[in-house]
Amino acid sequence: MSARRPVSSSIAWAAAAALAALAPAAPAPVAPGAALPPLAAAGLDGTLPDTAGKVVLLDFWASWCAPCKASFPVYAQLDAAYRSRGLVIVAVSVDESAPAYASFVARQRPPFATLRDARQRLVAAVQVPTMPTSYLVDRAGRVRFVHPGFHGAPTERELRREIEALLGEGAPAP
Repeated sequence: MSARRPVSSSIAWAAAAALAALAPAAPAPVAPGAALPPLAAAGLDGTLPDTAGKVVLLDFWASWCAPCKASFPVYAQLDAAYRSRGLVIVAVSVDESAPAYASFVARQRPPFATLRDARQRLVAAVQVPTMPTSYLVDRAGRVRFVHPGFHGAPTERELRREIEALLGEGAPAP
């Protein structure tokens, strides 16, 4: 009887491997080099600015997140410094509560676009690791840099350096 046990065990492992190969792969988190999921198809609440051919800073935030509150004044400075050169900032709230979202936006008064992912479609597609997380996207729509969390001056310095580099690359070839 012991001679049959290894064979049945091998068959079970082979069957499990075959099923695993047929199962759809779980989506991976959006990482540098990946295309950003289409923002227009995400069902976001709010007005999406034109991002075609622009460098995009896409930030995921929540009203309850202290580092998110600290990031908004820095993003306002980045917007003022780089908007005319082709930077678009899109801040996407993951708040399910419309009043919590509206209160945060009213207090912060950002000069950049704020939208709400109330149904959590975009945050799930991107697989955002923490709040806040920002993604710098080049003019061709590829994620180039990911910043999990917001760490004050060090994050601001990194963002400025990366934004300068992306803006310096120019428009993609048609």
